[in-house]
Amino acid sequence: MWVLAEDRIAGLMTPEAAFDAVENVFAAMTTGKARNFPVIREALGHQDALYGFKGGFDAAGMALGLKAGGYWPHNHESGLINHQSTIFLFDPDTGRIKAAVGGNLLTALRTAAASAVSIRHLAPKGASVLGMIGAGHQSAFQMRAAARIGGFQRVIGWNHDPAMLPRLAETAAEIGLPFEAVDLDRLGAEADVIISITSAFEPLLLDHHVQGPTHIAAMGTDTKGKQELDPALLARARVFTDEVAQSASIGEAQHAVAAGLIAAGDITPIGDVITGAHEGRGGAEVTIFDGTGVGLQDLAVAAAALDLARQQNIAVQVEI
Repeated sequence: MWVLAEDRIAGLMTPEAAFDAVENVFAAMTTGKARNFPVIREALGHQDALYGFKGGFDAAGMALGLKAGGYWPHNHESGLINHQSTIFLFDPDTGRIKAAVGGNLLTALRTAAASAVSIRHLAPKGASVLGMIGAGHQSAFQMRAAARIGGFQRVIGWNHDPAMLPRLAETAAEIGLPFEAVDLDRLGAEADVIISITSAFEPLLLDHHVQGPTHIAAMGTDTKGKQELDPALLARARVFTDEVAQSASIGEAQHAVAAGLIAAGDITPIGDVITGAHEGRGGAEVTIFDGTGVGLQDLAVAAAALDLARQQNIAVQVEI
């Protein structure tokens, strides 16, 4: 099998390649050529960690496998990032293991690529102000990916702990955009596109905050109980997602569905917009992409990274 170590991926996988891989797999999902398997996600009862598996099969890209990993909230004490994962690819013709690929950076790239895909297809015309809610590790990837897609002229941001806001300011400076820290009232009123990427368990962005044509990429909620948005906001928006079943059960839409404000049938797969089966934004004032994170995204970026690594003789082949 092939081994592609985590420390080789940074110089190998580009955000553009991640965008293409994720956009293609979303399209394959909506046409029935790719499907995700049920997610397993459990609290370990050790180190306050969450651990699980996400897998699937993409018959269009011939990617079969799973991502194993989770969230260790105390890792910063050891100088490690909190999210840890490895992606395993298998030969769909024989079932033999094909590769083990470091999943930490790829997870960040595929999550950012998913929100960027939603921005390309759902952002209001002429969007110029990007709003960021959250300043954690993922935020820099999200901002960079969004900036490559949208013609933004400035970035505004909010974080629960203001001490972390310099990360947003530094990332904005890196991509050549001015940054300003604002409260959520201003962020909702001024931003044309909003990315929320937090680990919140209560709504941060409220319905009355959001004014005018806006697209929101809600990327933080991927577990039962987590929440970033006011359910009333979803009730007045057109809601899109990577996978409807996850959106309604563990994604941002779980709360609006539970309250009876929307039904699972009101949520549209983003792949329908990519393939032209759905008009997308249309005349809606607010659109929301509920990015729950699916195993097929991980397999798509891992397969793309492995192809690049083999072309450049970076991957290592071992016998098992």
